[in-house]
Amino acid sequence: MRVLQVVTIMNRGGLETMLMNYYRQMDRSDIQFDFMVHREEKGHYDDEILRLGGKIYTMPQIRPGNYRLYFNRLDEFFAQHPEYQVVHSHNNENSSFVLRAAKQAGVPCRIAHSHLSDLGIDLKLPFRIYARYAMKDNPNRYFACSKHAGQWLFGKKAAASKDITVLNNAVHVDSFKYDPDVREQVREELQAGNKLVLGHVGRFNKQKNHHFLIDVFQAVHEKCPESMLVLVGEGYLQEAIKKKVDKLGLTPHVRFLGVREDIPNLLQGMDLFLFPSLFEGLPVVLIEAQAAGLKCVVSDTITTETDVTGRIQFINLNESPDNWAHQILSSSYEHVDTSQLLRNKGYDTRSMTKWLTDYYRGHGMHSRRA
Repeated sequence: MRVLQVVTIMNRGGLETMLMNYYRQMDRSDIQFDFMVHREEKGHYDDEILRLGGKIYTMPQIRPGNYRLYFNRLDEFFAQHPEYQVVHSHNNENSSFVLRAAKQAGVPCRIAHSHLSDLGIDLKLPFRIYARYAMKDNPNRYFACSKHAGQWLFGKKAAASKDITVLNNAVHVDSFKYDPDVREQVREELQAGNKLVLGHVGRFNKQKNHHFLIDVFQAVHEKCPESMLVLVGEGYLQEAIKKKVDKLGLTPHVRFLGVREDIPNLLQGMDLFLFPSLFEGLPVVLIEAQAAGLKCVVSDTITTETDVTGRIQFINLNESPDNWAHQILSSSYEHVDTSQLLRNKGYDTRSMTKWLTDYYRGHGMHSRRA
């Protein structure tokens, strides 16, 4: 069975990493993933997808001026590809469009998957409202990374009726297990010495709240000069953040590492994970940080469902950077073995992949074609 995964682009973001975690563990002689993407540029995971036997189909960007072209391309795609019995879309409210075309083509299992809990207010808001309204019954299966994310996209009624399946953002737990030798290697690369190393992994965009993160680190550094901040990721706000760091005189104490493939190793070298996002669904990177045994200090805009190990401290974004700094500096920096706890709670891909395989098989092969 070939399953079509619908995304924006297969870069190293949270949902994309989650998909790859499952994909790598999947018995690909039984279930094979293919990907419909909506960007012309090459994604970070594209080469690996092709090596694993997947196909990548490029579609136009989903935007109001492109709707007619996009809808026509979707109809053409499903007419040319009758092999898909499962279409699993991760584009939040924009999933309504691809799943409408899939429904018209008779695809039996059409999954809309919510990965966020908000999108904020901007010029695209009216079109997002339209897309959410257009969702209707185009999907016939509803997934979310958390109950909160499911309520946001599908409504409280759907959540209350238990129509939403929460698919855990599972990770390969063994990859993150604490290793003192790896920690020493990473800290040598970072030239960290005995400094307090705070870490963050995420795209440089408004959602991740890097400006506030830098304010918090400035407050930490004033109280603890032997500290440094490690930032992993890229994005349109990166240059602005670099300028802010330089203006505050923090450049020698902040490392911009760009996109990295060795996140499990980097987490070993950190002492605490900092994540003051404005909104999230259920961030994969927070599961990864907990798998590495790190204490995490995060904004209380993030659902408490994220705390699966008791290693997360939630702080209100209205609290001052000084208050955040106080909480950070009074935290424990010990790495704790959380592997069994994560397995017990269904956050290890080894066990969850079997569940997902059975789900695809059961609903793709036996559902009534609608």
